[in-house]
Amino acid sequence: MKKINAAITGVQGYLPPKVVTNHDLAKFVDTSDEWITSRTGIKERRLMENGATSDMAAEAVKGLLKKTNTKPEDIEVVIVGTVTPDYPFPSTANILCDKAGLSNAWSFDVNAACSGFIYALSTGTQFIESGRYKKIIVVGADKMSSIIDYEDRTTCIIFGDGCGAVMLEPTEEENGVKDFILHSDGSGREYLLQPGGGSVNPPSIETVQKRMHYVKQEGKQVFKFAVTNMADVSAAIMEKNNLKSEDIDWLVPHQANLRIIDATANRMGLSKEKVMINIQKYGNTTAGTLPLCLWDYEKKLKKGDNIVLSAFGGGFTWGAVYLKWAYNS
Repeated sequence: MKKINAAITGVQGYLPPKVVTNHDLAKFVDTSDEWITSRTGIKERRLMENGATSDMAAEAVKGLLKKTNTKPEDIEVVIVGTVTPDYPFPSTANILCDKAGLSNAWSFDVNAACSGFIYALSTGTQFIESGRYKKIIVVGADKMSSIIDYEDRTTCIIFGDGCGAVMLEPTEEENGVKDFILHSDGSGREYLLQPGGGSVNPPSIETVQKRMHYVKQEGKQVFKFAVTNMADVSAAIMEKNNLKSEDIDWLVPHQANLRIIDATANRMGLSKEKVMINIQKYGNTTAGTLPLCLWDYEKKLKKGDNIVLSAFGGGFTWGAVYLKWAYNS
């Protein structure tokens, strides 16, 4: 019996229509287009003025179903990577299924911050490989504007809102997800977290007054860990699978900072032509960055392409996925 692989058979994204440029931010926070661009590579980002994370996810999933000619009732599992759920509970995945008419699916959220999509993709892959499930949707979605302090120039310049979704299906071909390496280190929580709203600091007048419900980040520490670990895990998955630089067709890096992306590509020995970059348009959409890259570059992908997805996020969490693209657009 041939091994069952989990193949991405479709990808779709959704971005809110409102564009916020660096010049827009400079009107109410001490920053400039030159300052933001030189440090991050970001020129603009999207902002969702009305609606929730599940609304973005529902739009992406409806588009994915149409694109792949899939009936909503045929979807069996839905996994949503997000750090901005609609509510503490129920899960955003549950709400998404209701909004998109996925009446036969069971669903759950994965919280791994910016690594949410690769954690969710790796989880969905194993459900497919078990032989038990045939159609799984994996989503990366975040409405980061809901937890960003627009008086804090260290965070408000970085993040945007957006969502991407992929269809996972079984194949006996050599294509599909081949391997993944995932890591986490909870000691990194002090450098990147949302301090208020959980069981450590439950919501109160005091937590609101202290602005504890916004993202807090120590940029230098996060940058140092991200550069090292994202590059290391990307090189590690290449070595584990006997891949040389010339074997890699595309690197899909988390879109947090252009310097981190460049460092990862350099460690892998890849030219910029092999690196998916859209940070200048969307900023850091957290769990949304990787599927949005795949969506943006879909027409350039060819069946059999060797692709490495790599991410680093708060927690700390990080990892890489090696896959062979399963279709021609």
